[in-house]
Amino acid sequence: MNQAKTTHPLAEKAQKAYAASQYALSADLYGQAAEACQSAGDSLQAAEMRNNQSVALLKAGNPTEALQAVEGTAGIFEQAGDHRRQAMALGNRASALEELRRFREALQDYLQAAELLKGSGGEDMRALLLKRISALQMRLNKPVEALFSMDAAVESSPRRTWSERLIRRLMAVIKRSSGFD
Repeated sequence: MNQAKTTHPLAEKAQKAYAASQYALSADLYGQAAEACQSAGDSLQAAEMRNNQSVALLKAGNPTEALQAVEGTAGIFEQAGDHRRQAMALGNRASALEELRRFREALQDYLQAAELLKGSGGEDMRALLLKRISALQMRLNKPVEALFSMDAAVESSPRRTWSERLIRRLMAVIKRSSGFD
């Protein structure tokens, strides 16, 4: 969810509802804000509102509506050259697809989002995406890919937890013993 100060009053109300865990209300307000922005000719802000609506809908337990809300927003950000928000939109779409158990599609969106964030300074977000990729790869019975995705996630993470440091050490041993080093 974009935490930047919004200019639309409905978006501000939506942010407050989201912060108060009133996700259905937040989603409704973000949807209204998106329509208002679109009517005003601001398609980028409308796409941002749709992404926020998608997140709120997921939190409210409505993945089908979340997917509908986010559809097409990644393309709008791509056309604007905004790769960070394009990646966020792809990640939001992937989250909805994952909730809908459409794992292969979700994996493709997560992979594309992670690639867009590579070297962009959004390492925390990229690390989170790589962890989701790893989890999906395990679910899809791809343990080797999952292991390397988790390694990349840990490598991307600027602040490593105890378990992430352990994973790094284990991966170093695996790489040395397998000749990947």
